[in-house]
Amino acid sequence: MKKKSLTLKIAALLTLLLLNAVACVPERPHYIITAGEVATSEVLPTATQFTERPVYDPGTLVDYVVQSGDTLEHLAWRFGTTRREILFHNPDIPEDITTLPPGYPMQMPIYYKPFWGTSFQIIPDATFVNGPDAIGFDTKAFLNSTPGWFKHFRGSVDGRLMDADEIIEYYAINYSINPKLLLALIEYQTGALSNHQRNKASEEAFLGFQNQHKGVPLQISYVANLLNDCFYRYFNMEIDEMPHEDGRVENIDPWQNSATVALHLYFMRVYDGEFYKRAIGPDGFARTFMGMFGDPWARDLTVLPGNLRQPEMQLPFPKNTIWSYTGGPHSGWGTGKPWSAIDFAPPLATQGCVKTNHFALAVADGVVVRTGPGIVMLDLDGDGDERTGWVVFYLHIAEEGRVQVGDVLKQGDPVGYPSCEGGRSTGTHVHLARKYNGQWIPAASPVLPFNLSGWIPVDGESPYEGWLVRGNDTVRASVLSDAESMVPAEE
Repeated sequence: MKKKSLTLKIAALLTLLLLNAVACVPERPHYIITAGEVATSEVLPTATQFTERPVYDPGTLVDYVVQSGDTLEHLAWRFGTTRREILFHNPDIPEDITTLPPGYPMQMPIYYKPFWGTSFQIIPDATFVNGPDAIGFDTKAFLNSTPGWFKHFRGSVDGRLMDADEIIEYYAINYSINPKLLLALIEYQTGALSNHQRNKASEEAFLGFQNQHKGVPLQISYVANLLNDCFYRYFNMEIDEMPHEDGRVENIDPWQNSATVALHLYFMRVYDGEFYKRAIGPDGFARTFMGMFGDPWARDLTVLPGNLRQPEMQLPFPKNTIWSYTGGPHSGWGTGKPWSAIDFAPPLATQGCVKTNHFALAVADGVVVRTGPGIVMLDLDGDGDERTGWVVFYLHIAEEGRVQVGDVLKQGDPVGYPSCEGGRSTGTHVHLARKYNGQWIPAASPVLPFNLSGWIPVDGESPYEGWLVRGNDTVRASVLSDAESMVPAEE
């Protein structure tokens, strides 16, 4: 009987892996706002009940269903156990698996910690990232259906005047955050989508942050950057507890997902006390989101499928040429986490922002789906949508000589000249980062490292530090004039 049960589990695992590999993304309907919910000081919040987990004996087996992005390393960290112990109790899982298949049931050995936080999940990770869940959603049409003043707003972004929908899409695309999440946060905190009365005096700190990011567009940009930092710090196993204003330190519930933890950390900076508890509970932000866009848990929850593998990629320059590794793992867009990007500079006679005749090359086959100031987005699955499958993000590519949207590239084809165009740069180089289904993948990920011709990034203590490692060879990242160079070995 036990052997038959194991056979069924193995079959279920293989089925989940196959479904994740071939599943199509259904067309998403457009949503109409039904009822805005505004959190004001005149409304007494409903407190969220924190989970009272039993005091488990060490190694107690508990039921767990795999969530998108789970890995053995991450589960071991969350449940206080080890990769080896998880595999022992789940022998059907292959030892070399990368990401686990969402929806797969497991027996998880758990080691109790006191003061676990709430187990209530606000939104799935699929609703956090600008991935398949956002396909079919029309930001402009949705805003036009709302009665509030925000749909008429116009503001300046990077020197260009944009409508409200363009502002949301700009930050959603560049930070790769779901536009529905940004819209729901705006409504929950300000009521701007349901209230037709605009208060311009409050727009300097539109989303509640008194800092240098003044005005509606910069407040949205700051929030998108902050949300990403919180999401990927938990995803990258850097945050397992949250301090509260009363001095209590809350251990994050092991069953939690990255999107919910990110919103917990975010709302801790916006609200205090009971207002914070309400925001993270079923009567808070979750209720507002559901009222605007329907039940997020009723849609496809997979972002990272089971046993995800990076396609073969090469270094972004020709063999037997000497380029410098000028930036170890650092932010792909904005500041903070994830550290999804690394930098390379061509051979230059002088430092600074100077022209070069050395092309940056396509690291893999793909189609160009987006260009912009310094930007080239290479879509590796060729479907023309950067929200699905693997994509590689190039930044600081000069406009002159740059590929165009729709160009089909083979691995090793020219993409464009490295430069200082786009973002901030003090020297000519190319910045590379990866996403899968809209989720940034950390360059030094323990299960999905940014492998370029066998070179693997290693994090440093600070952004831009770190190394590239291949076998016994190591290259140190440096933005200084004595930056070490590297020559790819002949294959």
